[in-house]
Amino acid sequence: MARELKHIPVLADATLRALCPFPGMIIVDCTLGLGGHSALILRKISPDGTLIAFDFDAGNIARAQEKIQTVARSDVKVHLVHSNFAAVDLQLRALGISQVDGILADLGVASPQIDDPDRGFSYRRSGPLDMRMDTTRGQPASAMINRMSESELRKTMLELGDETDAPQIAKLIVKRRQQSPIMTTQALTAIICEARDFTLDRAAGAKLHPAARAFQAFRMLVNREISNLERLLTVAPTLLKPGGIVAIITFHSGEDRPVKHSFRDGHKQGIYSEITPDPIVATEDQIKENPRSRSAKLRWARRAT
Repeated sequence: MARELKHIPVLADATLRALCPFPGMIIVDCTLGLGGHSALILRKISPDGTLIAFDFDAGNIARAQEKIQTVARSDVKVHLVHSNFAAVDLQLRALGISQVDGILADLGVASPQIDDPDRGFSYRRSGPLDMRMDTTRGQPASAMINRMSESELRKTMLELGDETDAPQIAKLIVKRRQQSPIMTTQALTAIICEARDFTLDRAAGAKLHPAARAFQAFRMLVNREISNLERLLTVAPTLLKPGGIVAIITFHSGEDRPVKHSFRDGHKQGIYSEITPDPIVATEDQIKENPRSRSAKLRWARRAT
């Protein structure tokens, strides 16, 4: 993923149009990140509104808190929750909230996570091969990559990263780890580049780095991103008030596909009264402001009344 410039929220205007927040609403931001979308929403739901913002990364919450405090007025309620959004229904119940007016999820990874080499998300920076959004839970990417079979590695890169060179990458990973465990981002990047016949110099100048898709796939596997998304899609209709909106921003087909199918099926079943007919994408000006928005797709659905 490209890093955000000036922390401009992806598809900010389109997101606000989709959610249509106004004073008194209860809105859930499933992916607080740097707080960009939440800050915009807070300005719209004052007075008497409520924002519940989730993030799996405690560091993101700490970074976003100052921005949230700057825009949040005393007449709104703000709950910042360190939790995976897959547990959104349980967390809302704990807060005494049964239904909400809007749900937003901006999927993917935040800029500070990529920029910190110790987090292991970046193929451009050497660091431990971790990739966990919450470093207190689960296994780092190195543990999985050094344990998975060649077929499991191949399947992961194909399904979660659309990596067409997955077979040769998986084969070389298995070969290299027999010589020495793969423990750093630098080591994994070198293997992927070798498998794809890229020198490191040529890779650094490529429009799409040859390791980008594989790193994306392993990050999504480590953090169970697709299963978390599927859980959110399942519970979202039960959490929305009649007429409430769920809006989800995705960045590749592996994320967009389940959102598209869930909204389409919900519309056919009468769960949603309206869905966006086509994904909303960024304009050229928006891409210049924030290159991360180049691959972003926004879909929304309205709960039936």
